[in-house]
Amino acid sequence: MAKRIQRSTPKAAPREAPRASSAGGPAPRRGRSGRVNSATVTEFTIQLATLSEAGIPVVRALTILEGQTRPGPFKEVLREITEDVSGGSPLSEAMQKHDRVFDRLYASMVRAGEAGGVLDRVLQRLAVFREKAAEVRGKIGTAMIYPTVLVLVAVGVVSAVMAFVIPKFKEIFDSFGVDLPEVTQILLNVSTFIRDRWYIVFGLPALLLVLHLGLLAKRQGYRRFFHAFLLRVPVLGGVLRKTIIAGFSRTFGTLIQAGVPHLDALGIVRDTTGNEVLRDAVEDIRRTVREGEGIARPMGETGVFDDIVVNMVDVGEETGELDNMLLKVAEAYEKQVDRGTTRLLNLLEPLMIVAMAVVVGFIVIALFLPLLDIMGAIGST
Repeated sequence: MAKRIQRSTPKAAPREAPRASSAGGPAPRRGRSGRVNSATVTEFTIQLATLSEAGIPVVRALTILEGQTRPGPFKEVLREITEDVSGGSPLSEAMQKHDRVFDRLYASMVRAGEAGGVLDRVLQRLAVFREKAAEVRGKIGTAMIYPTVLVLVAVGVVSAVMAFVIPKFKEIFDSFGVDLPEVTQILLNVSTFIRDRWYIVFGLPALLLVLHLGLLAKRQGYRRFFHAFLLRVPVLGGVLRKTIIAGFSRTFGTLIQAGVPHLDALGIVRDTTGNEVLRDAVEDIRRTVREGEGIARPMGETGVFDDIVVNMVDVGEETGELDNMLLKVAEAYEKQVDRGTTRLLNLLEPLMIVAMAVVVGFIVIALFLPLLDIMGAIGST
């Protein structure tokens, strides 16, 4: 079998002495490959799991998959991995060199499968994990398309009206010399400001967005503040909290199911999560577990996890079924995220319609009030 071949084949001398990374392993090959789509990696995982389950050695399976991959960055990655594994390197070590494609979670699960001689089963679990995670992300992304398009269209239409239509009405009002109501004067002033200071109106939000994204990328304190703020937003915060709980449960449960030790699994979850609030919570849990305590109590003390999650983890620890309990939590919360996203959209849609109606109503009233005065003056002459 593939796993016996990997263990028994002597490791070939490397062409170059790899530099050690900060973690003690080989330095990842950065910058040699372009961006690889997550769906491509998921499809590769499914195919590799199928070939491994059929008893095909890893090197041959990699050669098959590399041969059928279209030219591009991922084909180059597979070629290098195949060369490394053919030379005697473990699959996990070869994948770890390409951490832009195979993250730490992926490499750690493969390493656990190799150590336990169950690489085919671990790959199957990894494929299921990636499919579930992609499904959740896809649902949330699809759900956000409609409100995003609606907001952009509304902003575009209102901006066009304020910049090009309102000035025409201003010329009409000036030609008749009527006294304008205060609401109309406010509308005309806003229109004039947008036409004369368009670079401020559109440039300032863009600048703030770039600044926000830059701070999110480089300032951990700002990320922590922003993520905590999002979790406190009504309705949205509840959906986000359930999302991070589902992600934690599925990742942690899958790692434990693959045979990764609890402390190592918590470290991987901490390093792979994108939410700073969850990162801090997992670090607190890991610190307490390192001292010899269980997982359930520190989970409850973080304030991130619901009581039902803490109790299910407690039962899982007592019965030795922690991985199954975590995966059940993930399934339940992923369904809640789906329902919560639908409710959030059902709430956002009428709110956006009301906001648009208020803006349009303000414009219509501000324009028609002086028009009525003009029509009255024309009728009296």
